Amino acid sequence: MDIVFRDFKQAQLIASGPLLSTTITPIAPPDDRDRLRHFYAGSSSFSIQSDVRYGILHHANTDARFSKSEGHAWVEVYVAYWKAIGEIIALNPDWTMVYEAWKEVANALIRGYSSAGFQAWTVPCLYVAGRYLRIFAIKADASARDKGAAIFNGGFQDDVVGDVGKNEKLEDAARVVNRVFTLCISDRAPLEESRKWGLYYTTNLLFKTYFKLNSIGLSKNIVRALQASIADMPPVEAYPKSHIVTFKYYVGVILFLEEDYVKAEENLTAAWQMCHRDARRNHELILTYLIPCHLLTTHTLPTAHLLAPYPRLQKLFGPLGSCIRRGDLAGFDAALAAGESEFVKRRIYLTLERGRDIALRNLLRKVFLAGGFEEPKEGAAALRRTRIPVEEFAAAIRLGSNSENERLENDEVECLLANMIYKNLMKGYISRDRGIVVLSKGGQAFPGTGI
Repeated sequence: MDIVFRDFKQAQLIASGPLLSTTITPIAPPDDRDRLRHFYAGSSSFSIQSDVRYGILHHANTDARFSKSEGHAWVEVYVAYWKAIGEIIALNPDWTMVYEAWKEVANALIRGYSSAGFQAWTVPCLYVAGRYLRIFAIKADASARDKGAAIFNGGFQDDVVGDVGKNEKLEDAARVVNRVFTLCISDRAPLEESRKWGLYYTTNLLFKTYFKLNSIGLSKNIVRALQASIADMPPVEAYPKSHIVTFKYYVGVILFLEEDYVKAEENLTAAWQMCHRDARRNHELILTYLIPCHLLTTHTLPTAHLLAPYPRLQKLFGPLGSCIRRGDLAGFDAALAAGESEFVKRRIYLTLERGRDIALRNLLRKVFLAGGFEEPKEGAAALRRTRIPVEEFAAAIRLGSNSENERLENDEVECLLANMIYKNLMKGYISRDRGIVVLSKGGQAFPGTGI
């Protein structure tokens, strides 16, 4: 136990939150694999109170930086921590018991801040408590599922994609972390001494938990609470960049799911630009939503160079992108169907489905290009033919859809064309009496494509 209290003393002397947080981590450091076992073996259920009290109030308190009430609150924290470690290092840990024991660590910390005046520099301890509370809750629910009591899915991108099911402990963990959020956002101390420095980390932890629970509406409440308090918070750029990148990512995904693609793209782009260049998995997660956003807002596809470092994204978006570029409607439908389970899992299916309009735009553009040029007037430059028979577009749609033997009614084709004009993917008008589409001249027929 001496090592833990030695680090506790050092952290108190230099006011180092990160160092202090290492004294309550449930994971042994790589250079001391037996640290947790040695810590637990250093006391017993009969003497833990007195051992911790001595370690905190005497052995570690030569140059105390905390009051007597703070000291007793820290004793509570480390007694709870000792009990939790006992559950964690068991030969076959009962994850429900681990969760309940670790929850007491989190609650002891919350009491320390709310009643005993723990200083703001110690906030990283809340990060550790909240992070592992969520992890142990997921493990407890998974264990319950194995016993037939709950459902858990721990696949790729578990935060955003988690399956809906009974997550009793995770729901309970969300309530505890929400108390931590309230503890931070309600602090009225001067900013340099405020717990508000922990807001974005705690918010991100809530986002992860709510997404796992499929309770995205609760995430919106957190965003609104932050926006209401923004004037009383430190400036965003003063927070650790890692906190802001994660925050921007989740806000971007929330806006994406609300179909506010412009603002979603703004937040996701900010997350992409701020993300560390070596954080490959984070880049993938951001691009999973940024690519569909960009497709709808700019009608453009990611380049091969952008996707080259990400084989999974190439597999996910490559077939769709190729079909969109070619105007291959049948291929697009097949690629969308082939990837449906993955797209639905990541909540991007409906957004990608709208990419069919871009594929149709590119197909109709080919008809326009194949139409050639009108006979130029003497001395004038040649202009592309801008009066296209509806039947030519109908034939192209039949070919692109692999339905050459099926007749498309003119009304159906005109409806598709009118929809393209309405969405500003084509510029022009339909002359129903003459059965033609009159497109804009001067490189404006298909906006954004150069013609």
